[in-house]
Amino acid sequence: QVQLVESGGGLVQAGGSLRLSCAASGRTFSSGAMGWFRQAPGKSREFVAALNWSGGNTYYADSVKGRFTISRDNAKITVYLQMNSLKPEDTAVYYCAAGSTIAARAPGLFSSWGQGTQVTVSS
Repeated sequence: QVQLVESGGGLVQAGGSLRLSCAASGRTFSSGAMGWFRQAPGKSREFVAALNWSGGNTYYADSVKGRFTISRDNAKITVYLQMNSLKPEDTAVYYCAAGSTIAARAPGLFSSWGQGTQVTVSS
C-alpha cells in the first residue's frame, strides 16, 4: 500500500509561484508513474502533470505547459510540482497520485492518492 502526503499549498497572488511536494512511502519506486491532478469546485478532477519514475519522462496538460514543472527526488521518494505564473483559474485542490502505468493521464490509471492540498490564486 502506497501512502502519499502532499504539502505546499496556500494562497498566492496572480503571477506568483508555489511548490507542491508529495512524499511517498510504503513501496519501492522503480517503475510506474506519479502525477498531479487538480479539482476545482463543481468541476471534475483533471490531469495536470505526470512523471515516469523510470527514465523521468514528463507530461503536462496544455493549460500548464511552460508554467509548471514536475520533478522528483529519488532519494527522498518525493515528487514536486513547481508552479510559476499562477493564474486565478489554477485555483483548486491539488492531488498527488501514483500508479503502475507509465505515461498515464487518466485518473483511473492511478491507484493511490494523497489527501489533497488547496491552492488559491487571487486576482
